[in-house]
Amino acid sequence: MESYVAAIDQGTTSTRCIIFDPAANVIAAAAAEHRQIYPRPGWVEHDPTEIWQMTQQVVGKAVKQSGARTGQIRAVGLTNQRETIVTWNRRTGQPYANAIVWQDTRTKDLCAQLAEDGGVDRLRARTGLPLATYFSGPKISWALKHVTGLADAAERGEAICGTIESWLIWQLTGGNEEASHVTDVTNASRTQLMNLTSLQWDQQILDLLDICPAMLPQIVPCYEAEGWGTTQVDGPFADAIPICAALGDQQAALVGQCAFNPGDAKNTYGTGCFMLVNTGHRPVDSRHGLVTTVAYQFGTDPVVYALEGSVAIAGALVQWLRDNLGLISSADEIEALARQADDSAGTYIVPAFSGLFAPHWRPDARGVIVGLTRYVNKAHLARAALEATAYQTRDVLEAIRNDCGLQMDSLKVDGGMVVNDLLMQFQADVLGIPVVRPSIVETTALGAAYAAGLATGLFPDLADLRSRWQAQHTWTPRIDDADRDRLHRGWLKAIERSLDWV
Repeated sequence: MESYVAAIDQGTTSTRCIIFDPAANVIAAAAAEHRQIYPRPGWVEHDPTEIWQMTQQVVGKAVKQSGARTGQIRAVGLTNQRETIVTWNRRTGQPYANAIVWQDTRTKDLCAQLAEDGGVDRLRARTGLPLATYFSGPKISWALKHVTGLADAAERGEAICGTIESWLIWQLTGGNEEASHVTDVTNASRTQLMNLTSLQWDQQILDLLDICPAMLPQIVPCYEAEGWGTTQVDGPFADAIPICAALGDQQAALVGQCAFNPGDAKNTYGTGCFMLVNTGHRPVDSRHGLVTTVAYQFGTDPVVYALEGSVAIAGALVQWLRDNLGLISSADEIEALARQADDSAGTYIVPAFSGLFAPHWRPDARGVIVGLTRYVNKAHLARAALEATAYQTRDVLEAIRNDCGLQMDSLKVDGGMVVNDLLMQFQADVLGIPVVRPSIVETTALGAAYAAGLATGLFPDLADLRSRWQAQHTWTPRIDDADRDRLHRGWLKAIERSLDWV
């Protein structure tokens, strides 16, 4: 009887379930979007109950589509949007409020207050992260102060919290007091509450943010052979399947790209844009605006670290053109529209809707469109939107080169935007190196599946996974260094115009 592994990929805008066979072929897949909630400018929320409902829906559809019988799905792996936090009651399972999403900026005053003593790098030595609205710890602290009844419930031991994978694992393993309350080490490393060396919650930081440790999940490796519990037979899988693996989405993509050697890197183009480079078994301090994070930890093996450049807005800019400006009716129309123009006509869009993340870390920045003339039309704007993602990627790549001395001869890419050939060609042009798209672009779900398969023996080892990786298409640069640098200088001028708005 054939064995399968199921991957649940809970992202910023949608939830997917993909079922893989032992050859890492996709045999079934289902997806559903959830609402984006904007109660105030700069605030971004999700409904945790809706996310759980969407998860059950897509799992049910994928399992039905696969035709899998009892016992065929051997393991479940999860991957998730990181830094987004949920608070809920351990007895009733009811959330105390909407999830606060990673893009949310409501903690800017708290982060500024914390930075008054020691600057934005006050916690970097212990956590690898600057003080920024991006990370989870300040969000939890804010919720405890502002969500009605949450602090009292925490004192009574009723309120617990976690990132999205914690919420889903808890629901999948029963959704009650007996359910598993865990977080994997990659997600924990994004909270700004975990010590990068000990891989445990840092009590001094918890005290600083007034967070009770009893609220927090147990930190676990990215996979454990015995798992953290099984799915419930009355749940979406209708079978008791071990939940064996969990990774934050960008770390999962690193695993899906088989970037297991120090110096291996990937860039994922989704709602945001995230470049990670494997730095091996030691954390590397960044001096050029990157964050130090956990790449993965498999079972009892030593932890592997990474440097990461996080860009807040990539595909979300295309969504903004669709939903807010109405330039397109669906995201996949952006390439055809952009191809109607030969270039951006000197127009640049800096999508600093929530400030700028790496390598600038400027919460005071806001989005700007510069270089406009009467000649510019919607095709030029569409092209400028795509180019913004490529320019942001160049900024991050230069920071990685400066921190590591790493000269990459190509860049592996994945995520929803890499099907856009125009963007990928411009990315190669502005970087000056080839850009390589793998045969499987769903590397985030694939990474979660790989981890679950390694835990259960469905995949034998890392060498076996490396042997599966194949390139599907490569773009090589078509412009010279002079044009490349001229275009980038214009981008840097646009960045300057976006600063000091808040």
